[in-house]
Amino acid sequence: MDWRDEGILLSTRRHGETSAIIDVFTPEHGRHSGVVRGGTSRKIAPILQPGAQLDVTWRARLEDHIGSFQVEPVRSRAAAALGDRLALAGLNAVTALLSFSLPEREPHARLYRRSEQLLDLLDQPEVWPLAYLKWELCLLEEMGYALDLDACAVTGQRGDLAFVSPKSGRAVSRAAAGEWATRLLPLPDVLRGVGSGSDAEVAEGYRTTGHFLTAHLAADLGNKPLPEARARFVEAFTRRL
Repeated sequence: MDWRDEGILLSTRRHGETSAIIDVFTPEHGRHSGVVRGGTSRKIAPILQPGAQLDVTWRARLEDHIGSFQVEPVRSRAAAALGDRLALAGLNAVTALLSFSLPEREPHARLYRRSEQLLDLLDQPEVWPLAYLKWELCLLEEMGYALDLDACAVTGQRGDLAFVSPKSGRAVSRAAAGEWATRLLPLPDVLRGVGSGSDAEVAEGYRTTGHFLTAHLAADLGNKPLPEARARFVEAFTRRL
């Protein structure tokens, strides 16, 4: 069994004396693990940095074996991430959430494309936080937890939408919310793809997507805690407000 693809390196861990096991997100083969022989060497180790874009060839005797990878660098994102604390926190959040959320060997080509595009914006801090918020919406949708933000769940109206139901993920208008408003999640315009928004609006969006990542996605994955990297990124971002 063998295949070749391009992918985003999610994580690396040492395996034996000289090898490493890597987890790669690819468009055609999903999240896939494999052994890199000599992965701890001075030649290969610098290539195996989370977020790196790799050309990978996977081989195994049987499809259900862990198999081995041969890797070639396509582009590194280390310089963009290491040059900015928020960018590094964001990269770690993306790779951690993908590792956490994705089932093994299940293709998610749309999410892959969005993830690649997002990571390629790491050196553009003026647009990255909003792009990351939109990426979290895409992640939720791909995992089966899409938010319905086009019309009020109560009245059906499309105007004055201000809240999100924490249970259904549907929008609620200001008028329909009434005395329940304090129990609902914020719906800033940027969460509906309207305008570029302020950092404060983006932070409100993180609060809402964070709820669904925790209370719905993580809960359905056995109540595993959401990766701390996501909270560290949000904290780093909100400190700038």
